[in-house]
Amino acid sequence: MSFNFWQKWLVGVGIYHVILGLMMAFFGQSPFMDWLINQYYDPIFWPDNEISQSAAAFKGWIISLFGAVIASWGIFIAFIAYYPFKLREKWAWSAIAIAISLWFVIDTAYSLHYGVAINAIFNIITFALFAVPLSFTRKHFFDQEYIEQGDMER
Repeated sequence: MSFNFWQKWLVGVGIYHVILGLMMAFFGQSPFMDWLINQYYDPIFWPDNEISQSAAAFKGWIISLFGAVIASWGIFIAFIAYYPFKLREKWAWSAIAIAISLWFVIDTAYSLHYGVAINAIFNIITFALFAVPLSFTRKHFFDQEYIEQGDMER
């Protein structure tokens, strides 16, 4: 697959994160999000299905904040992938690779530490959505033959 395909893929994954983040921020406690996400997470922390009012308020607040972070992260990824990544600027490839690696290690470690294996699985899938295109495009940023070829295409 071509560089342009993977570049557009990364833009799409960024946009997906914007949509998911906004859904979490504004609809995190809705029946739709119960079906999509909460049914997997809630039983881990509230196995008896009893959640206090204050815990429910905290959960709603933290999901909204988490959604805002995911949406803003998605915007940054989409913009980096659309502009400097497309121009094959090395820092753009490195910024995405380092950011997703740091997120993946910390988020997955704490998910496993707190017994939220479903989130670790989700992390692996999400990490793959970034890692696959990064692995296929790496040569266009760091291999001189591909760099020169890319310069001729522009």
